This record gives sequence, C-alpha cells and structure tokens, in this order.
Amino acid sequence: MTAHIVVGADGSSPADSAVEWAADDAVRRGCALKIVHVCEPWPGDIPLQTPPGFRDSVTEYGQEALERATALARERAPHLEVETVLEAGRVSEVLRREAEDAEQLVLGSRGLGGFTGLLLGSVSLALAGHVATPVVVVRDTPKRAHDRIVVGFDGSDHSAVALEYAFEEAARRGARLQAVHTWQMPVVGPGALIYTPLVEDVLAAERQVCAGTLTPWREKYPRVEVEQTLVCGHPAGVLCEASAAADLVVVGSRGLGRFGSAVLGSVGHGVLHHARCPVAVVRARGEA
Repeated sequence: MTAHIVVGADGSSPADSAVEWAADDAVRRGCALKIVHVCEPWPGDIPLQTPPGFRDSVTEYGQEALERATALARERAPHLEVETVLEAGRVSEVLRREAEDAEQLVLGSRGLGGFTGLLLGSVSLALAGHVATPVVVVRDTPKRAHDRIVVGFDGSDHSAVALEYAFEEAARRGARLQAVHTWQMPVVGPGALIYTPLVEDVLAAERQVCAGTLTPWREKYPRVEVEQTLVCGHPAGVLCEASAAADLVVVGSRGLGRFGSAVLGSVGHGVLHHARCPVAVVRARGEA
C-alpha cells in the first residue's frame, strides 16, 4: 500500500469518530486509509470452554465493524482508497506493527473494553508516544471547524517535532496556529524583596525563548498565521483550555519535566485525558 493512515475500528462511538477524522485527514494528505480491526484473544483458558461457533461470531463481528467503518469513511470521502485488515492478536501489538509504515495512527479515545466511564482507554495510552509515527487520539468529531491548531512547546527536542507537525498541519488546512509556551512562578521565601524583579527577569527570559524558538518556523511557513501565547500556569491546563476553540492540539511525547525517561510525560497524559478536541502526540525522531 502507498502512503496511508492507519485507524483502529472496533464499532464503538469513539472509534467511529476516529474513522471519520482519519478519512478527512487522508483526503487532506492525499493518501489512502487502512482500517484495522483486531480480534483479541480471550483471557486465560476461556477459549477452550467456549461453545462451537464462538470464534466465528467474533470474526463476524469484526467483519461487520470493518464494513461499518468503511461506510463511514466513504460517507466522508467517496473517492478515498480504503483497505481493511481483520487480524487476531493483541490490539496494541497489531496496531503498533501496522503503524510502522504509516503516515500516522488514529485511535478513538477508548473502545468497547474496560470501564466505559474512563476518559481514555488502555490502547490509546499504550500507543501514544510509544510508536515512531504520530498518534492522534479522537474523542468526538468536532461539531464545527475552528480553523485553529494549538501546539505546546517548551524548547525541548520533543516540542520541536511537535512544532514541525503543527506548522505542517496548519499549512495543510489553511488554519491559524496558536503556539503555547507556559512558565512557572519562581519559588522564593515569603516576603522576599527580590520577588518582583525575579519574576520580571523570568518573564523576559521566557519571552526570548518563545520568540527565538518560533522565528525559524515562522520563516519556513510564512503563510501560517501564528498567535504566540505566553502564560504563567501548568501547560496541560492551559492547552486543555485552549482546546475548546481548536480543531487539534499537538504535544510532544515528553518535554522538560522532572521524569525525562518517561515515554509519555505528564503534560501529554493530562491533555489526552481532558482536551476537548483531537490530540496528536508526536515523538522525537530516533527516540528509543
């Protein structure tokens, strides 16, 4: 298959939204769409005790889920090239393998398994930031387009790839880009006289980081309208608030936080759980 996007489909409402989003994105990118349904093995020894025809019914459900997903994709893009894959195995393992040669992987925020009250499913968490290709997690298809992409950056290599993805996406859509950089108040002793000038120094330094980081991207993408946002606050909260008026939020797999070895940082976790629009998690090139 040529350049394509992979989307997971299991018949759930979030997966349907993911298929619709992936179909639209495949059209924007001029590539094909591969829809994957995974029949996951039954836990333990239960398969040995299942009645005759159980496996056939599981396969039949998978085929119906793929037919449903294909119909949804065709409704969004009648001329889109669509391929379907029905495979047995662990969902996260199969999707990880399918994503290896894909433009990106698109997932619903959660599927049919587990606790339906959770905001984010185990498969999304297992794959976001864990595969080389960007992973887009879709909770609901936005009711209307805002023509705005939001990206968080902190000066790390991980946020650099997030900026690259966000600028490309904004250029592809003809959308505005809101680039969000946050900073934290310095911690000093109570009543410290140096507090005000210290805050001013920190703010001035963060402004320099913000401007210096964005300048080369502005020059590379001169047609992208950029809104630079510098806020004192926690990045996850600021990005989630901005997501209410965005079509997509883009984050790096991890940033400059305390736990540098974590594959998906606290900001990524927070945004995936609470953003009000689809979220793209982009991993730095060469990251193990």
